[in-house]
Amino acid sequence: MEEKSYCNICKALSDSNRMMIFNLLRKNTMCAFEILEHLQCSQPTLSYHMKQLCDCGLVDATKKGLWVHYSVNEKCLKEFSEYFASKSE
Repeated sequence: MEEKSYCNICKALSDSNRMMIFNLLRKNTMCAFEILEHLQCSQPTLSYHMKQLCDCGLVDATKKGLWVHYSVNEKCLKEFSEYFASKSE
């Protein structure tokens, strides 16, 4: 992963709503309507936040029937964590 990708992840997580969404998804795969139950925002605002999280690679979106299920991209998260662990050595 390039350093610019790590910067994009940091930008995505710099918003408190996106950080809350990410923490929810770390526990469980969720649909948009399930995520909305935990946030004080509209559906279009949630779509914007999900686009940011998906575009940086930290969250995967999988369409199942009529619903989109969101989950943490574990490979991306591992690389991101390892990047910071290697910088502290």
